[in-house]
Amino acid sequence: MLDFAIFAVTFVIVLIGAVLYLYPSSRRASGVPGLNPTEEKDGNLQDIVNKGSLHEFLVGLHDEFGSVASFWFGGRPVVSLGAVDQLRQHINPNRTTDSFETMLKSLLGYQSGLGTGVTESLMRKKVYEGAINQSLENHFPVLLQLVEELVGKWASYPKSQHTPLCAHLLGMAMKSVTRLAMGSRFRDDAEVIRFRKNHEAIWSEIGKGYLDGSLEKSSSRKAHYESALAEMESVLKSVAKEQGSSQSCFVNSLLQAKLTERQVMEDGMVFTLAGCVITANLCIWAVHFLSVSEEVQERLYDEFVEVLGNEPVTLDKIPRLRYCQQVLNETVRTAKLTPVAARLQEVEGKVDQHLIPKETLVIYALGVVLQDADTWSLPYRFNPDRFNDESVMKSFSLLGFSGNQACPELRFAYTVATVLLSTLVRRLRLHKVEGQVVEARYELVSTPKDDTWITVSNRN
Repeated sequence: MLDFAIFAVTFVIVLIGAVLYLYPSSRRASGVPGLNPTEEKDGNLQDIVNKGSLHEFLVGLHDEFGSVASFWFGGRPVVSLGAVDQLRQHINPNRTTDSFETMLKSLLGYQSGLGTGVTESLMRKKVYEGAINQSLENHFPVLLQLVEELVGKWASYPKSQHTPLCAHLLGMAMKSVTRLAMGSRFRDDAEVIRFRKNHEAIWSEIGKGYLDGSLEKSSSRKAHYESALAEMESVLKSVAKEQGSSQSCFVNSLLQAKLTERQVMEDGMVFTLAGCVITANLCIWAVHFLSVSEEVQERLYDEFVEVLGNEPVTLDKIPRLRYCQQVLNETVRTAKLTPVAARLQEVEGKVDQHLIPKETLVIYALGVVLQDADTWSLPYRFNPDRFNDESVMKSFSLLGFSGNQACPELRFAYTVATVLLSTLVRRLRLHKVEGQVVEARYELVSTPKDDTWITVSNRN
């Protein structure tokens, strides 16, 4: 997983509570400029709720107080970093633990892999990444088939028909992740539908109880969440027991690495939960941005034809699709795909002139940084050409969105999105729906508030 965790939650209690769950508290003030607590018990929680999301709260915080700012969770100070230079001072590229995995596992009540030594953490990280890569290699034809089925469906639509991106691309991502993670059992659409219902029940509830206690107050919601989680865990355990040497999916790769059944189930849960949402939303935003940028769409078409001709994309040709990589990089940046990350300060540190005490929670305001005019020229414009600049790529890599530090789920999502775009753009033209306004909802992963629509027309 990405070392400093590019994935984090919008709801501040999830972000903070999940990390603090694992460590003792510290109440020493940091001296960093920022907000005073509006309430003694909750600190600035109501301010965050009023803004609608942690990301939107952090935008205002850094506008007012600069690139290093603080706020309060209960009686505890939190420091937020909102510029590349300050993040560069704080990020440690040699870390082996992952805040996102730690948070997600603690929220799910999982303990394996938490608090382990460096050697075991490195081993688990290597096994996890290798299992994803192996499943992609072994099941790449399955991915091509799933994309071809979707594009064929869109090609049959009349030009006037509106195509719902969120519904269709989440479905495609679900099918891709389940087939690659759990094998042939998920050829059955009924299995995928059951998985989707449970996935949505779990993903929608993770963190809500930390924000407002509503899950604990609603016995019906809590029972629904716990039932969905138990059913998904049961499916993953069942898949693990069914696997044999002839299988080559993600779960079987973990088994071959001698992980325990419990470890396999937990890693399978993390990959299927996060992988589906990250992949779906990268694809949704990429197709949306292409539909409103005809020039980018045509340049992408030209690259696909030049590199691939009429042949399907292959894993070995993906690195040659440089403009496609730039389009996906710019999609991540413009959509602020993962707007917040967090890290606990393990030893006393310093950013600029500010001391950060040990055990302070430090937030990386990635959504703020990704649209900082000092780092990105015309930051609100969708412009893949900005990634021709080496300094821009260094900043992007520093944030963990490319290179060796990029997390395996994001690399998986880039592969799926490349397969989708290489098939879709060579066959169809994508058109925006006039008058449509697309707004983002900043959660674990940024997603459109409402389904996003396009129309398509055949190129030939």
